[in-house]
Amino acid sequence: MRKEEELLVALRRVIRAVDLRSKQLSRDVGLTGPQLLVMQNIGTSPGIMVREIAENITLSPATITNILDRLEARGLATRIRSTTDKRKVGVYLSDEGKSALHNAPRPLQEHFIERFNQLKEWEQSQLVSTMQRIASMMDAEDIDASPFLEVGNIMDKPL
Repeated sequence: MRKEEELLVALRRVIRAVDLRSKQLSRDVGLTGPQLLVMQNIGTSPGIMVREIAENITLSPATITNILDRLEARGLATRIRSTTDKRKVGVYLSDEGKSALHNAPRPLQEHFIERFNQLKEWEQSQLVSTMQRIASMMDAEDIDASPFLEVGNIMDKPL
C-alpha cells in the first residue's frame, strides 16, 4: 500500500471510530455527543449559566440554548431564573438527567485525552502539528470545530 493510502486508511479508521461511538451513545442512552457534554457540564456545576457552558465546550450560546431546549423537552434538564438577579438563569439536571448521565458511556474524547496525556510533550506537539497540517491539506483550517469528537456538523444533528 502506498503511503498516502495508508494515511487515508488511518483517517478513515478515526472517522469510523467516532461514528461508531456516536451511534453507541445514541443507542445506549439516546443522547448525542454534544448533549452529553452539556449534561456533564451541568452535572459538574449545577446552576451553571449557558454562557459558561458555551465557553467550556467551545460552542456558541445559541447552540447551547438549542441543546438545552431539547434536553428540557425530554425532562433531562431545567433552567431556573435567579431570584436575586433576574438576568441570570442557572441550568440544572433533573433526576432523570442525573440518571442518564450516570448511565452514559464516557465520551470518546475523554479516552483519547487520557492516552494523549500519557505521551511525552514532544510527541504531543508532533501529533498536534501533524493533525494541523492534515487539516490544512484538506482545506479545513478555517472550519469551525469544537474539541469533542462527533461526526458531521453539529447543527445538522438532532441536538
